[in-house]
Amino acid sequence: MPFTDNLATIGDPIWDAILGHPMVEQLGAGTLDEEPFKYWVRQDYVYLVEYARMFAYGGANAPDLDRMGTFAELLESTINTEMDLHRAYAADFGISEAELEATTPSPTTQGYTDFLVRTAATDTFGELVAALLPCMWGFNVTGKRLAERGIPDHEGYAEWIEMYAGEEFTELAEWCKDLMDDVAADATATEKERYRERFRTSARYEYLFWDAAWNQQGWPI
Repeated sequence: MPFTDNLATIGDPIWDAILGHPMVEQLGAGTLDEEPFKYWVRQDYVYLVEYARMFAYGGANAPDLDRMGTFAELLESTINTEMDLHRAYAADFGISEAELEATTPSPTTQGYTDFLVRTAATDTFGELVAALLPCMWGFNVTGKRLAERGIPDHEGYAEWIEMYAGEEFTELAEWCKDLMDDVAADATATEKERYRERFRTSARYEYLFWDAAWNQQGWPI
């Protein structure tokens, strides 16, 4: 059985919870108030900076040139293509690039990105892949399921769904799942358990990231 089938028993209930969250439901329906989405754009921009840093670690720790090259491509694509989408969203909402760059990470964003970068810097390549996977897998599942319900009239929300449900992002998610299966094929039982724990933590943070945006979470003190 592919290792990602095992991970699906962890991820599927969390993807279901994300789909049932009011922010995601309303985004899919096109009825979401724009303030929580503006918050999400700003926080996800901060998140992507650190996510890109994780790709740099992946390239440095990759076991072969082919994977090293792919991680280098992902670093470039995240910094330019995906973050360009966030810059475009922000511009539509009257948020300058300077304001994006000056965004203070929320407690959830800070916790999630610290976990990812620490995993990438101090743990094994397999643990890096396991921590990386939920973002790609979860967003692809969310985008596809929302697309199945129908694309909303709201242009920005429609663009979000189409990007993460699209062929290019689906291929990226499948590549990361295949990489996880390849890495896990020769892993020990102890290593696989560490992969599951890294995956579970990132997947939980994926849910919390949506919830933080919905509540426009800030530092209480």
